[in-house]
Amino acid sequence: MFDNDLTQDGLRQDLDPELLGSLERQKSDEIAKARTHTRVEAKFKVVVRPGNASEALRFKLQGLTADLSRGGCRLILPMPVAVGDVFRIEFEAGEQRIPLTFARCLRCRLVREDAFEAGFSFFAPIELPARLSQGPSDLLG
Repeated sequence: MFDNDLTQDGLRQDLDPELLGSLERQKSDEIAKARTHTRVEAKFKVVVRPGNASEALRFKLQGLTADLSRGGCRLILPMPVAVGDVFRIEFEAGEQRIPLTFARCLRCRLVREDAFEAGFSFFAPIELPARLSQGPSDLLG
């Protein structure tokens, strides 16, 4: 059925060079270059709640940060969160002062049976403490 689309070396004849270029640009190092803010690896506790005031008490998830930037964060959570929803994120970073912020979940994936990785984009950039900008941190205490 699809054999007619293949060249002698097994490649498809109709592959669009523009599409291939787009896929090449989506490699992780290319994505990192395109980021607006630098990510910092940091581990500290977070509390995630729904961003809507009428649902704020509906549930509370406690998790850990995997990385953080002025524009977003990557969290490890015990349950999945809905992609596209808005959440209130409270950072429990000890002496480090990181403000409570509202963020939209951009992605969520299963890491293992009891852990989900979720990526969030903040609605407004936050100021990171100077100590976090100096490199990887473990602020679990």
